[in-house]
Amino acid sequence: MDFSLKQILALVKKDILLETRQQYTFYGVLLYVASTVFIVYLTAGNVETQTWSALFWIVQLFVSVNAVAKSFLQDSRSRMLYYYTISGAVNYIISKIIFNTLLMLLMSFLTLLIFILLLGNPVIYFFEFVLISFLGGVGLSLVFTFLAAIAAKAQQQSALMAIMGFPVVVPQLLLLGKISSKAFSDALQSGLWQMILLLIALDVLIILLSIILFPFLWKD
Repeated sequence: MDFSLKQILALVKKDILLETRQQYTFYGVLLYVASTVFIVYLTAGNVETQTWSALFWIVQLFVSVNAVAKSFLQDSRSRMLYYYTISGAVNYIISKIIFNTLLMLLMSFLTLLIFILLLGNPVIYFFEFVLISFLGGVGLSLVFTFLAAIAAKAQQQSALMAIMGFPVVVPQLLLLGKISSKAFSDALQSGLWQMILLLIALDVLIILLSIILFPFLWKD
């Protein structure tokens, strides 16, 4: 396995520079989050706790799709070949994972902030919910990073993303909804930290699968 920290950091820096120069993705996603939450605020006002949690994860899902899934789709075949010659598959996928994780952490923080400002803060155990939201956002970014890498090899990229993403993301969203619901209860229920550790293990598993399987996809 050809692993080079210097090449990984260079690729991450490249993605950060491209994002800061273009910025249309960041502001587009931010506008989507703000407009969605504002519409909910105008139509429903202060929503119930379960509705607040459900809306939060739905918005997180679409934020992940719009902000993360484009990471491979915007690269042409010639550019992918260039990256292959200078870095290798493992360094390239790790750099994408790091960049998309950082981007999703930022978007998760902004999403949570907008929700609190417009819809209030019904979370009782706030620190635990922040940790869950960050881990959930990272998990969604990891899933769609790997799915985008697979879809980049196909012609119908958007359709393939939707077909592959639905059965993979739904169990993860159900797990996130079950874990986050414990942060809204008056008493901190037992098993919360065990489920958080399960969520961390799921994220680590996705990272390992991406690193192991992506080189085979890259050679195609």
